[in-house]
Order: sequence, then C-alpha cells, then structure tokens
Amino acid sequence: MKQHSENAISVSVIGGADGPTSIFVAGPGEKRALKARIRDSIYRNKRKRAEKRIVAAPHSLAETVQYAKDKYGLTEAAATDSDYIEQMRCLKENLVLRQKPELLGSLGELSEPDLTDETAVQAFLDLLEARSRKIAQLPDDAVLMDFHLYKIKMGDGLLQMGIDYIWQDLSLSYSGNRAAMRKFKKTAEDLYRFYGVSAADIQNHSARYTALVSALCS
Repeated sequence: MKQHSENAISVSVIGGADGPTSIFVAGPGEKRALKARIRDSIYRNKRKRAEKRIVAAPHSLAETVQYAKDKYGLTEAAATDSDYIEQMRCLKENLVLRQKPELLGSLGELSEPDLTDETAVQAFLDLLEARSRKIAQLPDDAVLMDFHLYKIKMGDGLLQMGIDYIWQDLSLSYSGNRAAMRKFKKTAEDLYRFYGVSAADIQNHSARYTALVSALCS
C-alpha cells in the first residue's frame, strides 16, 4: 500500500496463526535475536489475554458492512478503482493456490530455495512471477468470486475493507500518519469484534477466529 506522507506507515491485519515470524541474520545479531524473543513473548502474552476476552457473538459480512457504513461512513470502491483491481488480483491468486492448485501444474507447489544460494533464490523469484502471470491469465470463472472493496478516509489516511461474499473472506488494511494509524487501529479492532466469531470458530480455532485474535494483538 502506498505511503501518504514522509512519516506515513502502513499495516495490514492478517490472520497469522502462529504470531510473528522472526528472521535471524548471521553475524553480530544476538542482540537482535534477544529482542525478537522478547517481542515474541510479549505477543504470546497479549494473544492469551485476547483469547480470554473472546465470546461467541457473530455477525454476517453484510451486517458488518452496514455497521461500518452507519458508524464510520464506509463507502464502496468502484470496480475500476486501482486498489480494487490490485486486491482482486491478490485474492484470486490466493484462492487459486488454496482451492485449485492443480490449475497451475508444476507451479502449484514450489519448494523454498536455499537462502544462502543467490542463484537459487533468483530462480525461485522468477518462478513466483511466472506463477502470478499464469494465475492472472486464468478465466474469471476458474475460481468464482464476489469481491467488494470498501474504504474509510480520514485526512490523508485510508482504511480499506476487502470482502468476498462467496468465500466469506474479510480483510482490513490501513495507512496514514501516526494519528490516523492510531484511529484506524481502533476502528479495525472494532470491526473485527463486530464481525465476531461463533462457538464453532472458537472451538476449532478457525481462520475467522485467528484473524480476530491477530487483530486484537496487533
């Protein structure tokens, strides 16, 4: 997502089942590794507290959209909007990989390269680009979608809510200056809370449950 000012930052709230992933660099990185372990420990504690507060009180995607319209002035983006086109592309790629990888042949499952081998890494990146191109060329009915993109604007800040009604998929991302980020963080938490989870989501730790926990821990 584009940054809107020199001090702008951006965040995407994604359902990460195992919390943040740490990458350690060889060399004088022990202090960094210690900081990462401390950060991960803090995250795990926040996650436990968030999970204890969650109760079953789900709402539908349509109800969540109406709630956001009434409370935050949510508006829907046109299908010609550049953000809509990009998020639609990303969702299509994700769905093909999850639901129909057989359409991609040998590109459906790629083995991660040896990160110390620069040539292998570049070859892997080339395969990822080739896979993205192949998915983009698939017909629209390869994976049925009913995608909508909604936006909330505040000054130079922007919150986007992507929803697919067929796959029951909800994602939130936001960007802007620090004041906008603080505001949108609370807004995103509120929207995820309203969307909520069912008793079955809690019991099975579904993707919907994981997304809520991750939003509350961000």
